[in-house]
Order: sequence, then C-alpha cells, then structure tokens
Amino acid sequence: QIELVESGGGLVQPGGSLRLSCVASGRTFDIDVMDWYRSTPENTRERVRNRPGRFTIYRDTMENTVYLQMNSLNPEDTAVYYCHAHTKITHVDYWGRGTQVTVSS
Repeated sequence: QIELVESGGGLVQPGGSLRLSCVASGRTFDIDVMDWYRSTPENTRERVRNRPGRFTIYRDTMENTVYLQMNSLNPEDTAVYYCHAHTKITHVDYWGRGTQVTVSS
C-alpha cells in the first residue's frame, strides 16, 4: 500500500506562483512513476505536463516526493490537483486526496 499526501494548494492571484508537494509513504520502493493530474470542468482528470515557464514537475526520489511548480497562473488553472503514483511490481495506481488551487483576484 502507498499513501500520497499533497500540500501547497490555496488561493493565488492571476500571474502568481504556487508550488505543490506530494510525499509518498508505504511501499515506496515499488513506485515507478509519480506525477500530477488536475480536475476538469467535465469532472474528469487531466495529466499535468511540463510546460516551459508555466509548469515544472520534478521528483526527489530520495525523499519520495514530487513537486509541481506553477508560474504565471491564470483562472483557468483553478482545479483540484491530485498526486498520482504507478507501481512497477504490482502495477497499481494510487491517488492522493487532492489539493485545491484557486486562481482569482
């Protein structure tokens, strides 16, 4: 079993920045991929991808942590951001509970 706990969400003004963190615990040796998704207005989840100048995802494998640095935020980035991990031995997907990001003036 793997537990993912996100932090760093909140309210930010347009043009601002936030850094989200996700710490994994449990069977962390089994983790292959750690990344981020966010909710959509259609009630689905879309993968957050690296976008130069906007979104940077980086992982600290020693600390079992993945970060999402978000810059130049705009209201369309408002969403619940979820941490995701996929395991390489058991091939299971794990999700965090999500952290709300609201971009508003």
